[in-house]
Amino acid sequence: MSTSGKDIDKNKSTILLIHGSGLTHIVWSLHEQFYVSQGFNVLSVDLPGHGNSEGPSLDSIEAISDWIKSLMKKIDISKIIIIGHSQGSLVAIDFSSRYPELTEKIILVAGSNKMPVNQDLIDLAEAGDEKAVLLMMKWGYEGSKAFIGGNPVKKIVNSARDIREVLAVDLKACNNYKNGEEAIKNINCPTLCIFGDLDKMVPVKVGLKMSEQIKNSETKIISDCGHMIIFEKAFEMRKLVKEFLSK
Repeated sequence: MSTSGKDIDKNKSTILLIHGSGLTHIVWSLHEQFYVSQGFNVLSVDLPGHGNSEGPSLDSIEAISDWIKSLMKKIDISKIIIIGHSQGSLVAIDFSSRYPELTEKIILVAGSNKMPVNQDLIDLAEAGDEKAVLLMMKWGYEGSKAFIGGNPVKKIVNSARDIREVLAVDLKACNNYKNGEEAIKNINCPTLCIFGDLDKMVPVKVGLKMSEQIKNSETKIISDCGHMIIFEKAFEMRKLVKEFLSK
């Protein structure tokens, strides 16, 4: 877990950054310090089994929500703002619907209330096959060739064990989450939905269908952007988040 080197200030709102399937908190490297500079506490977590976090990966979205609740109790935080990317959006939806008293606001980045996963991708991931990562990159990025130093996903998920014990578990958790339709009806906190207009994993029309059902929500679409908004259009995303949080 990273706090960007800052202690938690009880007088400030706290942002919890939740990464997507198979990834770690380092995907938020272009975001953490920015939100700190805007006057927020920032918690950028490795979900269990990911990165530096111990234990096995949690096999359901509900279990991850409960883990977040336990984390909040452990570090004595009464409310959070969740920014979730992809799978992290599912967690934000589930958490805010089940624990409204703990949720201040949520920001769903390239997310939907249901995220079915291609069975071929799940099979490859369960086998620890590197092709699972290549498929994710093919579907997940609009401009992957533009990354200096190589694609960041491949740098994080870079072993058969990571693919089998982390990525595969995450993908199945997304695929098996069936409460999203009901959950979005129960969200009462201010909500921002951010989509990429070229996203192949969560097409804009799918995202809009979800956001229209969330009370007190607003939607922003970033142009020339795929699923990995946090990398592809980090600065545009940060601007939208800042505007939303300042209201």
